[in-house]
Amino acid sequence: MMLHIPEVLTAAEVAFIRQELAGADWVDGKATVGEQGAKVKRNRQLPESSPVTIRLGEIILAALKKNPLFFAAALPKTTIPPLFNSYEGGEHYGLHVDGSVRAVPGTGLSIRTDLSSTLFLSAPEEYEGGELVVVDTYGMHEVKLPAGDLILYPSTSLHRVEPVSSGARVCSFFWTQSMVRDDWQRSLLFELDQNISSLRGKLGDTEEVLGLTGHYHNLLRQWAEL
Repeated sequence: MMLHIPEVLTAAEVAFIRQELAGADWVDGKATVGEQGAKVKRNRQLPESSPVTIRLGEIILAALKKNPLFFAAALPKTTIPPLFNSYEGGEHYGLHVDGSVRAVPGTGLSIRTDLSSTLFLSAPEEYEGGELVVVDTYGMHEVKLPAGDLILYPSTSLHRVEPVSSGARVCSFFWTQSMVRDDWQRSLLFELDQNISSLRGKLGDTEEVLGLTGHYHNLLRQWAEL
């Protein structure tokens, strides 16, 4: 399941993050990938341990905690602190798949990467190219969202970032381990949750709506790993 989550960040939050990133010390993005990824990766990133990375990542994590759509879709158990990258001057990231396990900086712990997120910090009109292309069983999906919007997709998907021919594409990216490992089960729970919310808005807490809510929680109880 791919999901566009609008307005994760406010315009003021985007502007503040962009201002902070403008004066940050970027490094070669190859430093954070293995040998295979380094062959196709051409971009710049902020170091994971940078105080700027940590401070801005906390803003994003706080915004995610307040976003009901992200919670409903991801059912997050652990979200790794967000990272930041920038593409310009033809930089790109060729077709690749994210690593299955990532260390959580400063904790000694690791997470299973069930879901990948890209949070756009540049407006689409600020740069040419730079589309995120996600490949799944239904084909190729090009994504280029407004600043502050997020795309959520399974980390099992092959994906790439097209070359940026002009301007700069600045984004945050991170991974989430879900309480529900299976993407199909998460998709079913998300669809059920959204339908329940819609029915509650139209009908209130009727006996039928309460029954469906019970089914949702019983399925989550059956499938969740805590």
